[in-house]
Amino acid sequence: MTARSTRCTTAKTRTSRLAAVAAIAVVGSVLLTACGDQTEGGSATPTKSGDTASGNANAAPLFSKLPADIQKAGVIKVGTDASYAPMEFTEGGKIVGVDPDIAAALGKQLGVDFQFTSGTFDGLITSIYTGRQDLIMSSMTDNKKRQEGLDDDGKKIGKGIDFVDYFSSGVSLLVKKGNPQGINSLDDLCGKTVAVQRGTIYEDTFKAQATKCGANKLTIQAFDTDAEAQTRVKAGGAVADLNDYPVAAYIAKTSGGGNDFEVVGSQSDVGLFGIGVSKENTQLRDAVKEALDAIIKDGTYADALKKWDVEDSAVKSATVNAGK
Repeated sequence: MTARSTRCTTAKTRTSRLAAVAAIAVVGSVLLTACGDQTEGGSATPTKSGDTASGNANAAPLFSKLPADIQKAGVIKVGTDASYAPMEFTEGGKIVGVDPDIAAALGKQLGVDFQFTSGTFDGLITSIYTGRQDLIMSSMTDNKKRQEGLDDDGKKIGKGIDFVDYFSSGVSLLVKKGNPQGINSLDDLCGKTVAVQRGTIYEDTFKAQATKCGANKLTIQAFDTDAEAQTRVKAGGAVADLNDYPVAAYIAKTSGGGNDFEVVGSQSDVGLFGIGVSKENTQLRDAVKEALDAIIKDGTYADALKKWDVEDSAVKSATVNAGK
């Protein structure tokens, strides 16, 4: 799976959102942000995952498991970065994708609406710290650094968060259609320029590869969004972008009618995506975990993944903080 990373003078991290690097040895370190809560500045109107709360709380099997304040509100506020199709993206003014569909299924078990608000990825963890959001669902990789609130150097920069792990994926390289530079692995990038979303584990991976390349310099161009990195590759200003496999595959399939990009190499560095929650809210964490197990058991989880052609990334059961 994958992640985002550190910046803003401090730290950004996005867990791998989906996965696949061709025969690549990817280092997946992701950082937490200390740049401030940025979830207000992203998307327009918050998007609800479905009409799960309206009058249905009493019928929901796990409603009583939720914290009292969320029961009263009837809403779980979810921070995301809706620029990561097919996991989460904006279509017709609404946030859609794998994560919103899983959230809708969770909402039926819990009897509340999951209300998504989009912002920059590196501000999502801070939004949990400040209480602006209750959960993160944004293809965020679960790893020890995020759990413990550490930066790349092992320095404590935050409280850390807990994860309910719900998706498994690896990472892949995305190159221009036809692969004109003959890129098949990270080692093929030495002496070239790559583009990547800032604050992700992908940026960390490229930095690690740059060190490995040494004098045969790897130039890294980092952008606020992955869409900008893709544009750079498409224009020929960079030879590759790095992404989770499902995302890379979706981009290759849909961009320009399938004529803009292709995925090269094989998936590597498979990991877990987690639903982020405050360490101080174990009741909410445990309720979400129980709801995830319930939708895995009743098949609605599988239906959500099948809709987006990502069945291979299914987990067999919900886990907490199982990322490495």
